[in-house]
Formats: sequence, structure tokens, C-alpha cells
Amino acid sequence: MKLATAQLHGRTFIGLIMEENKILDIQRAEKKLFDMSSAPHTVIECIEMGEKFFNHIKQLETWVKKSEETESYLYSFSEVKWLAPILNPRKNIFCVGKNYREHAVELGSEADIPEHVMLFSKAPTTVIGHEEAVDPHLHLTKELDYEGELAVIIGKKGKLITEEEAMDYVYGYTIINDITARDLQSKHKQFLLGKSLDTSCPMGPYIVHKSAVPDPYELNLVTKVNGEVRQDGHTKDMIFSIEKVISTISQGTTLEPGDIIATGTPAGVGKGFKPAKYLMPGDVVEITIDGIGTLSNTIEE
Repeated sequence: MKLATAQLHGRTFIGLIMEENKILDIQRAEKKLFDMSSAPHTVIECIEMGEKFFNHIKQLETWVKKSEETESYLYSFSEVKWLAPILNPRKNIFCVGKNYREHAVELGSEADIPEHVMLFSKAPTTVIGHEEAVDPHLHLTKELDYEGELAVIIGKKGKLITEEEAMDYVYGYTIINDITARDLQSKHKQFLLGKSLDTSCPMGPYIVHKSAVPDPYELNLVTKVNGEVRQDGHTKDMIFSIEKVISTISQGTTLEPGDIIATGTPAGVGKGFKPAKYLMPGDVVEITIDGIGTLSNTIEE
């Protein structure tokens, strides 16, 4: 199951990704097929419903495949405007820093490889969707960088979670571009301002339920800028596992449905090149992760 938030003719809706580049308007499909609508209006509310929502959507999908009249609730990808699947996160996005050895080294040296999970956050106002434009904030930064990352979406509330039970708290996965103003990081000696510029967290294009991702450590991650491959990594190379990260956060912080954890980026960021390859207005950044999809955004001119 793949869930998205999209817009058509100014109306925002929760969509189920179908085969052949089609997106199903869940509420309108319910209304047409069942003469009622019970689905929530946000993806977070869908996640909170747990297995009840999952089973309901599977039933709806079966009915849609049998239906001969789908024009009023089944749209092509080209018809809709993509929004971030979690449109308004309830709290900051949790981000893991330097979770790939080669990335830690490209930004420093072997001494920069962390011994413990390194965490920072991005404000909810950073979040935008697939194909939305990124504000380059030229009045603030000359060193805007990209970071392609696999993101974990939490499915249920928990605290003091052990590594052994951590995957039970995962709902699914999406893609995040952890856009970073490197010069702001250096200037302020911390991560928040350089990581929390508005529009600096493209996310999507949708959330893939964990049942469709057999092994999150068997995924290639490729980031391209204007078609040039910059990052070509693999999730098996994470220093700290998803289980370790979830357990570490939850020891003192309650995780809740819809919480987002970006698991770190592999080597190949702009700052790591000599000379550096920072983002410029007009650049197109595409991040592809096996089984998850492709997230594409343009730096606004």
C-alpha cells in the first residue's frame, strides 16, 4: 500500500497509489462505491487507525478493480499536484547525522565517525512535496546542499522501545531530501538553523507501507542533480540501524503515529566534492530509492 496527499482543482485528498501511474481518491471512491465515506482527511489520522484502515483500503482496492466507472475518483499522476504525504507534521522531523561512514569522512575524517547515534531536527515548516519548488534563500546562504535519505514513518505510540520490538512501531517509509545550508551550520555552530529553512525538507512522493518493503537494508539510494549521479549508496551501509535509532530516541522521548525519522545520507553531498558542488537556482534534484519511488524538486529561480 502506498499513501499520498495530493490536490486536484484546489481540493486536497488522501490518495492510494494504484498500478499504471494512477492515484485513487479514497473518499470519493468510498462515496461512489459504498454511498458513504469513512476515511480520515489526513494521512496521520489514517496511520492512527492502524490495521483497521489498512484492511479497509485493501477491501476498497478490490472493489475499485472490479468497477467499470472510475473516472470520478481515479486520476493519472499528471492530473494532480503532489503534496507532502504528511502535510503538517505534528512535531519536528528527527534526523540522524553521519549515519554512513563515507559521508562522515567526506565532511571531516575518520575521527568524525560517531560512536553513538547523532540526532538533530528540522522544523515542520520545512516540509514540501514532490515536484514543489525549493526556496534557495539567497539572502541567507551561498552553500545550499542536498542529502538524499530513507525516512521511517512511526505507526504507533511508544516509549522505552527496545531494539527487538522497534520494527513493530514502523508504519512505512518515504524519501526525504535533507536540504542544508552549510554556511549557516558553520556560522552558528549548530544544525537547527541550517537545516530548518522553509522548504528545506522535500518529502514523498508517498508513504510505502512496511508490508511492501521486505528488507529496508536492501535498498539502493541514488541522488541526481541535473541528471548527474552525485550519491549512489545502499541502506545496508548505515552505521546505526533503524531499530537502534528508534530505541535511542524513545528512551526519553515519546514517539507517536506520524512521527518522521530521516535515517541519514550516504557519501556524495555537494560539500564533499573538491571544489564543492552546491545547489543553484534552476537545479533539479532527484532522489530514487528502490521500492519507494523518486522524489524530484527544482531549486526556485
